Amino acid sequence: MVWTGTWVAERLGVELIGGEELPALLGLALRRNPKRAHLLVSSVLGKHVPQRPSVVYGSGLGLGVRVRELLGDEEAARSVVLGYAETATALGHAVADGLGLAPYLHSTRRPVAGVAPAGGFEESHSHATSHLLLPEDPKLLAGGGPLVLVDDEFSTGNTVLNTIRDLHARYPRERYVVVALVDMRSSADLGRLDAFAEEIGARVDLIAAAAGTVRLPEGVLEKGRALVAEHESAPAETGRAAPPAVARTTPDPVRVTLGWPKGLPDGGRHGFTPEQRDRLETALPGLAACLGRALEAREAPAAGKHAVTDTVPCLAPAAAAVDGPRVLVLGFEELMYAPLRLAGALEDAGHDVRYSTTTRSPVLAVDDPGYAIRTRLVFPAHDDPADGPGERYAYNVAGAGFDAVVLVVDSAADTPELRAPDGLLAQLAAHVPHVVLAVVPSYTPTVSEAPERSSMLPEPLRGPAFSSYAPEEVGWLLQDLSDVELEAPTEEREEAIQSGGAHYAESLPVEYQPSARYQDLFHSALEGSAARIARAVGTVTETVLAEHPGRTPVLVSLARAGTPVGVLMRRWAQARHGLDLPHYAVSIVRGRGIDANALRWLAAHHDPADVVFVDGWTGKGAITRELAQAVKEFEASADGVPGFDPEIAVLADPGSCVRTYGTREDFLIPSACLNSTVSGLISRTVLRSDLVGPNDFHGAKFYRELAGADVSGTFLDAVAARFDEVAETVDVDVKELLAADRTPTWEGWAAVERISEEYGIHDVNLVKPGVGETTRVLLRRVPWKILAKRGAGADLAHVRLLAEQRGVPVEEVDELPYTCVGLIHPQYTRGATGADGKTVVSQ
Repeated sequence: MVWTGTWVAERLGVELIGGEELPALLGLALRRNPKRAHLLVSSVLGKHVPQRPSVVYGSGLGLGVRVRELLGDEEAARSVVLGYAETATALGHAVADGLGLAPYLHSTRRPVAGVAPAGGFEESHSHATSHLLLPEDPKLLAGGGPLVLVDDEFSTGNTVLNTIRDLHARYPRERYVVVALVDMRSSADLGRLDAFAEEIGARVDLIAAAAGTVRLPEGVLEKGRALVAEHESAPAETGRAAPPAVARTTPDPVRVTLGWPKGLPDGGRHGFTPEQRDRLETALPGLAACLGRALEAREAPAAGKHAVTDTVPCLAPAAAAVDGPRVLVLGFEELMYAPLRLAGALEDAGHDVRYSTTTRSPVLAVDDPGYAIRTRLVFPAHDDPADGPGERYAYNVAGAGFDAVVLVVDSAADTPELRAPDGLLAQLAAHVPHVVLAVVPSYTPTVSEAPERSSMLPEPLRGPAFSSYAPEEVGWLLQDLSDVELEAPTEEREEAIQSGGAHYAESLPVEYQPSARYQDLFHSALEGSAARIARAVGTVTETVLAEHPGRTPVLVSLARAGTPVGVLMRRWAQARHGLDLPHYAVSIVRGRGIDANALRWLAAHHDPADVVFVDGWTGKGAITRELAQAVKEFEASADGVPGFDPEIAVLADPGSCVRTYGTREDFLIPSACLNSTVSGLISRTVLRSDLVGPNDFHGAKFYRELAGADVSGTFLDAVAARFDEVAETVDVDVKELLAADRTPTWEGWAAVERISEEYGIHDVNLVKPGVGETTRVLLRRVPWKILAKRGAGADLAHVRLLAEQRGVPVEEVDELPYTCVGLIHPQYTRGATGADGKTVVSQ
């Protein structure tokens, strides 16, 4: 038999290195994905390759038994199993079944109204990266027992480490177990898991059914892209399934009344307990009988193509199908476990069954026995996905000789799009003689009422009592923590943050006091860039006004980098249009979201539709994503308020992350050169549970003692003084911008991912792109090195001075989309600085 990785291996030089069992478990295909050329295609996962359900389920069960043997019954009973969407949702559930004593939860890419996320993480190589954790019981992940993380493959380890890092910061525990069908780490990645475990002070075990690695030749990504492009341009050769050449009359799909147990979850999106597993086991024979009768129902052709026929009730058990039709049970994206168990029950009843699911993942199909993906059905999404419409796929279904297909979807996906002329049902009916539709009710969690919120939130803080800004310039929706000792040495903060022992928002760095030389650089930079900044301020302000015709925008800056920009935008609107725009500053914290109480205050005093969020600049777009997710979660909460637009208006958008901006150039904004002394003497915001209660605004400090060094007013006045001279240029800029395509390309995020991997950091949070973010690294964190675009001039004078003062190397590089990038030390301990306090360069 030809190995299903032969076609890719011969053309790209990709090698599968490992035991004899690997070729039987894995084939190869080509992704339509700019981040990774190849796809390891599992023959036992049940995602891309139809397989006997007993083989798919048995693979996960066996791994679960091994986990139970590793932990012992006592620890197994304290554990929680977490699977990854979309590919490993059923695998993780099967592992939990093998473990037998633990509840199960899988990540999801489908936000659910009313369910607050208990965490989230990024999957950097995936075509769809953002994962949410939405347990019905918020305490599910808060226990101290082992956390068992299940994925189909363990390749670089980035996804697992990102998950553990996020959850360990919220719910620290002593032990983690990583489970995968195959461990495919390279030699360079083998030590990372142990190093990470030591870093966070927890035990991390790994269990896999098989191990090996993939050897990739140089330039494989570019070669893979070219090969995909070549074959995509020739559909007849790619295996993209077309309707049969000879037209046939196909009966309309039959809908079966499945009789799913009332209140039983359709999977682990919100959690699945051992007791619920027992309920499913009891119900499975009856559910299989319903499907068996539907498979026997051969309806006459109906007049309307692909309109689902009347439902087939479950009247009596179906007879066992001996030598009967070849049946495919086809699941739907994350809905993998319920279809798998239904397929297994049909198999137990004697049917000849295979199982697979549809997917979001775009893969090239090539009709060759040495290639893992032979055919591809393409159809539009039919579950109103949060990320918008798009193509979905079913692989190796067409041309596989199936006599019948049972499509299992949840009720959220039972939509008109499913039954459209180009929808999935029509695609299946064109290739399979008999189609059955079974709908599992989407589980709706019981959401407990949120605690009572104070109806008397305090009024905003204003200068001069809080900040050196004039009272009309900005209202701070914060609480004053000036009398609380929050500062810690930079090295201690970095160690605590990276070890998972603390969140960066729980303490403050010691305020940097600039030297006379550095202050001279600031004033020189301000003199040289004031007009450039004024132009960007005017452009972004006029764009905001044009986007809100006939309205009065309410500027809400993200404290604190956004606050000077919000003040300047307010001054521009006054100077050019006589408008008195309200302006507030609110706190947003990466990983924790925006201050919900601040949003409630804003909604009580203004129309949420008028709110425009303002920030200084974009780096890789982390805060842009954070705000979008936070607003969505706020609106879905029990006492949330709809109507806020999560878009951000920024002075500079070098990362191409937003639509509303003053410029996309990466240049020095002098307000990034300093900390509080250019931001109204206000600290970065603080969020700590012992200081900020459920009815409180986030906190911050007012450094009154630094008034002698304050240049906040100097910065604002210098820029505002140039408004008149740039006014005509701004008018031209805005006219061109409003007519242009301003769709974000997220090229900054892609660059950060590339740099993270090239420099062996493997954590995008430790890569800070752009002049502003690099400056922050040098002022607040423990920098490792600075990447500077070759030939960058005056914009980097202050960066070079700070790097010199801290002993940080500056490396000039070509093809950098930013002027500079700051790299935080990737494995920080106190030993990462020498006796003189300067950073030691890793060897």
